[in-house]
Amino acid sequence: MSIDAAPSATLAPALRTLYLVRFGFAIVWAVLLFLTGTEIGPVSGTLLVLYPLFDVAAIVVDSRAARAGRASAALYANIAVSTLAAAGLAFAVTSGIPDVLRVWGVWAVVSGVAQLAAGLVRRSLGGQWPMIISGAISTLAGTSFFLQAGAENATLSNLAGYAAIGGVFFLVSALRLRRTRGE
Repeated sequence: MSIDAAPSATLAPALRTLYLVRFGFAIVWAVLLFLTGTEIGPVSGTLLVLYPLFDVAAIVVDSRAARAGRASAALYANIAVSTLAAAGLAFAVTSGIPDVLRVWGVWAVVSGVAQLAAGLVRRSLGGQWPMIISGAISTLAGTSFFLQAGAENATLSNLAGYAAIGGVFFLVSALRLRRTRGE
């Protein structure tokens, strides 16, 4: 589960750009889900499946950026988990909000652990503490979503908040990478 030290001169800028894109996507996605997520309809259902698919694309970009070294097993595991989450969510949206929260919760826990591991491996690059903290929070939030699925008034609004907070962590990481590399 290690990354050989890819030249930070190329990896850090690539990660910075990726983190900024992920921030923008997360904020737009969160606003759209908040506006449409009172129930599962065509727009909110599409958004729910789209988020893990975007995560897969971002992880692929991340692993290619790390190619000068070796992409960590955590990145490859996260690709598989996010792909399975998208498929699970495609079915869950037809069953209702509790099933969506269960699938999302499991995905958040597993991908949070993978993000935590990748951040720990990359901490020498700088700017990874927000990713490490975000991974830990994702793990806790996922547990909360899973438990919330059993509540009487289960809602999707917490998913929008979760995505927005995750986006902020990506922004902080991008800014920390810039400051750490002295650019």
